[in-house]
Amino acid sequence: MSISGVMNTALSGMLAQTTRVSVAASNVANSSTPGYARLTAGLYTTGSGGVQAAVSPASADADPVADMTDLVEAEQSYKANAVVFETGADLWDVLMSIKRD
Repeated sequence: MSISGVMNTALSGMLAQTTRVSVAASNVANSSTPGYARLTAGLYTTGSGGVQAAVSPASADADPVADMTDLVEAEQSYKANAVVFETGADLWDVLMSIKRD
């Protein structure tokens, strides 16, 4: 896999985690809204090696513990993908400076 491929995979991971955060935040914000159906975000691999989040109705009613756990997991996963992306960008910079020299 190329450096750009690694960076694209990390970017797709960050976007998927952003979706997870949005879903969990929506669940928390609407937990006491009459008729609100809780949502869930499932992660799926893409053909290009990345990951994507798909939002669907949850099978359980309001579950603030699960939503807060999802928020923490999404935050940590986002940070991990951000580190991979930044490392790829740093490596790209090093390779471009070698090429210039």
